[in-house]
Amino acid sequence: MKNKTFKIILKSVLSLLLVVVIALASYVAYLFIDYDRIEDDIALNITDNTHAFVPIEKELKIVSYNIGFCAYTQDFSFFMDGGEMSRAKSKESVNEVLDGIDTLLKKEDAEIVLLQEVDEDADRSHHVDERAFLTKSATDYDCVFATNFDSAYLFYPFNKPHGKSLSGLLTLSKFDIYESTRRSLPVETSVMKIVDLDRCYSVSRLKTQSDKELILYTVHLSAYTSDGTIATEQLKMLTDDMEAEYSKGNYIICGGDFNKDLLQNSGEIFGVSGEEYTWAQAFPTQTLEGTGLSLVAPFNKENPVATCRNTDEAYKEEGQFNVTLDGFIVSDNISVSHSDVIDTKFMYSDHNPVYMNFTLKK
Repeated sequence: MKNKTFKIILKSVLSLLLVVVIALASYVAYLFIDYDRIEDDIALNITDNTHAFVPIEKELKIVSYNIGFCAYTQDFSFFMDGGEMSRAKSKESVNEVLDGIDTLLKKEDAEIVLLQEVDEDADRSHHVDERAFLTKSATDYDCVFATNFDSAYLFYPFNKPHGKSLSGLLTLSKFDIYESTRRSLPVETSVMKIVDLDRCYSVSRLKTQSDKELILYTVHLSAYTSDGTIATEQLKMLTDDMEAEYSKGNYIICGGDFNKDLLQNSGEIFGVSGEEYTWAQAFPTQTLEGTGLSLVAPFNKENPVATCRNTDEAYKEEGQFNVTLDGFIVSDNISVSHSDVIDTKFMYSDHNPVYMNFTLKK
């Protein structure tokens, strides 16, 4: 009798194990079958609200902000950084953060705004259409959106899966964008491609009051990679593109989240080392040598503020790894008078926004 009972239990356990293995294998197959990179060199739609040309020899302002899909309140920690959460706390929280970001951007009143991690339809942001909200609010800006994350359903963490995401880069300009293109960046070919974004950058062309154009690049380079080298490859492609445009005499501004330490030594500056983080490697400045392009890393020696906090735990004013990942690259025919971080104390995102005052030289 005992032997019979044991066989029944064993058979049940093996059957259950078989179901789990089949389900897991089916899910992994689904992830890889569903994975499909967006085509390169796609023309982007432009919400056309202005026809102004970019002035020459007039100081202008640009803001770049990774808004973290409006989930990162100060108490938010992210599972992929060793934290606990995979989604924003609630739909109400997403809307409150979105309102706060919109108010901040209106206060800054920059002529150009570059935004990253703007969700269009995602489980992680409770399906709030952040793109539509921000575009509708920007009534005096031309708007361009480039998708860089169209993921399958990520069933992890198991207690509250990250889910499916549709997200991207949003470029806003008070000057006329007459053409914009999405360029696909190289990504890892290993299993890491499943958890990384479908990385890209957008190239927006603006006419100036001279016979040359201002070319805007909005970018968000890879973070979750095996060793960080793929982000360097992405930067090389981006730099080659910008250098080609600059050689035509055009003005170049690239802004966004480079996922590299733009200050080279953020750990020393802000007091906590980040040597173990592949996304915190020093920006390879040699990539820009001889290109006519320069890195602008927002920084104030008198009041140093980082642009990004590590999200393995909730925000802390001290004892947390902070780094400057966000900034700009400009061509030598642009004069930069000032660049700094807008200190929000990470109220709305794991990033602080950055700005730059610049002038197109005659």
